[in-house]
Amino acid sequence: MARISVDTGRCIGSAQCVLAAPDVFDQDDDGFVTVLDDNPSGEAEATARTARGICPAQAITVHD
Repeated sequence: MARISVDTGRCIGSAQCVLAAPDVFDQDDDGFVTVLDDNPSGEAEATARTARGICPAQAITVHD
């Protein structure tokens, strides 16, 4: 199982993570990333890894 963390200071609010992994990520009222599930497994873990790869700010870390 992976652990997800985000650097909200790096987030630019592009919402690519939300589009890629809506069960794992959301946006706060200011449009910045929030983590809904910081220990995803199965398909949610796979989509979180995809989100990490497409984040233009590289604000997502997936810890194994």
